[in-house]
Amino acid sequence: MKPASIKAKGRLAENLFVQFLKARWPMAERRRLNGSYDRGDVSGVPRTVIEVKSGAKIDLPAWLRELDVEMANDGAEFGCVAIKPRGVTDGAEFYCVMSGERFAELLELALRSDSA
Repeated sequence: MKPASIKAKGRLAENLFVQFLKARWPMAERRRLNGSYDRGDVSGVPRTVIEVKSGAKIDLPAWLRELDVEMANDGAEFGCVAIKPRGVTDGAEFYCVMSGERFAELLELALRSDSA
């Protein structure tokens, strides 16, 4: 099944990633469009914004700037860009990208919870 349009490709990628997340986060679902007040593509993962991309051309700097705006709009502490590789239909095989700063914050949180 090949999506006919860019929007259809995006919807398919979002649905595949949400399907994968539901095993760990049963409340995960595609977020409805919010216009200029975008808060990412996936809801139901607390304090987290997930922007899903399925594009032939990868533009990490622009996508990470978009993620920063969406995290601010949502008041989220965490976030990533989930990228669907060409030909992949399993959300577990998507690439999840974040800035080094976001990654360091995640590590600090993991270390704090590990020592508690």
